Amino acid sequence: MSRRSLLGRTAAVAAGATAVTAAAAGTAAVAAGATAVTAAAAGTAAAAATRDVDVAIVGGGLAGLTAARDLVAAGRTVAVLEARDRVGGRVVNLPLANGGVTEGGGEFIGPTQDRIKALADSLGVATFATYNTGKNLLYKDGKKTPYATDGLLGSVPPVDVAGLANAAIVQASLDDMAKQVPVDAPWTAAKAAEWDKQTFESWLNANAVVPSAKFLLDVACTSIFSAEPRELSLLFVLFYIAAAGNASTPGTLERLTETANGAQELRFVGGSQLVPIKLAATLGDRVVPNAPVRTITRSGGKYVVTADGITVTARRVVVAVPPPLAARIRYDPLLPAARDQLTQRLPMASVGKAIAIYDTPFWRADGLNGQVVSDTGVISSTFDNSPPDASYGALMGFIEADEARKLDAASEAEVRAAVLKDYVTYFGEKAASPSSFVLQRWNNEAYTRGGPVSIAAPGVLTQYGPALREPVGGIHWAGTETSVHWMGFMDGAVRSGERVAKEVLAAL
Repeated sequence: MSRRSLLGRTAAVAAGATAVTAAAAGTAAVAAGATAVTAAAAGTAAAAATRDVDVAIVGGGLAGLTAARDLVAAGRTVAVLEARDRVGGRVVNLPLANGGVTEGGGEFIGPTQDRIKALADSLGVATFATYNTGKNLLYKDGKKTPYATDGLLGSVPPVDVAGLANAAIVQASLDDMAKQVPVDAPWTAAKAAEWDKQTFESWLNANAVVPSAKFLLDVACTSIFSAEPRELSLLFVLFYIAAAGNASTPGTLERLTETANGAQELRFVGGSQLVPIKLAATLGDRVVPNAPVRTITRSGGKYVVTADGITVTARRVVVAVPPPLAARIRYDPLLPAARDQLTQRLPMASVGKAIAIYDTPFWRADGLNGQVVSDTGVISSTFDNSPPDASYGALMGFIEADEARKLDAASEAEVRAAVLKDYVTYFGEKAASPSSFVLQRWNNEAYTRGGPVSIAAPGVLTQYGPALREPVGGIHWAGTETSVHWMGFMDGAVRSGERVAKEVLAAL
């Protein structure tokens, strides 16, 4: 059992990543690249109402773009149909009033996430180490407690001794059970039926018997899944833990939650969307934005994919969007019942990101690293999202699960007021007056409707799991939800694109 915390997720500023001028140039390149890719592809889309290709790809996120890259490298023709006016899917850079960018979606990478790292390296997108200097804050029962992340207990929040002991036992138990779950087919685990009959909440109630331990596990759950423990199958949680590794390194809960040596270890210079923007640029006019797909019809030996403004005829189709959105496409002939029933039962979790911008990262002068773990408020976890050169300060907070759903219908002004109230509670009156504020609410995004990942309740994986990746005729499935490693993460999306490209090439 490591001494590191279940809740060691911090966000990031880097020492020594780039000079100020280079960072500014990178920011400008992001904006210019996004505009250029979108404009060029939009012009092509307007000029060409029909295309005939080997493979039509639905979705211009990391999964779809990676599949396209590999198929083109193998000499195949492709068309990538993206509903939005931008590429990246659940990965997006939000422009700031000061000319910078901040990440509105997928942001961090870490050890064993080697496929997203290799992709970024190939595109010349640099990473910088997540800032982890200074003390975390625990806000619990109305009391604010700073605590060191490098002491005897590592980054474990300083709850009572009984709670720490109980949480350690629970974490060890989860890791041990996860080792018994095959990542490519979790529904075949020896105890799959037993684990898939119960929610994560019911299991925690029986095992996290000390209230402070239950608090730690609840916060870990919402920070990992953006879902409440009652919404998740225990088997799904165990699979997610098992998948937090690669072929040679078993997954652990600690790797999911940690910063140093964990999934939050690195960020991308210029923002994470720079990766799909640069990848799309290598594909040129094969990427068609503003083209939401409406129907996929089999006609003779080919498929006709109809999107707004364009119709594509293809020998094979890759659907690389979240399962709930894949279900909204009309298929002819109908999908098999097992596949359709699966997509009916994999809803998106609920998440938003709120980022307040300040002239400086003032909390650092107080010896704080910007990370909070809290038992109250709209924001129960915060992170320092400042740029590598710390030229301005950025506090990012996740709005997750029940708290996100409560605010779905609220105005941005109402959300801003609620978020800043929490920031003041954690960091003092300086947090009350940011120079700007940006908000990304994935539940309200037309072509995502939640995030960061689709989740499975009890009974879903054991009854319908085999349909997750199984092709339907010439239709193949990609997206982070289909990955056997790092499902729900950018790395999982890239892995799924690489896997589906091999699958399609073998079938052509």
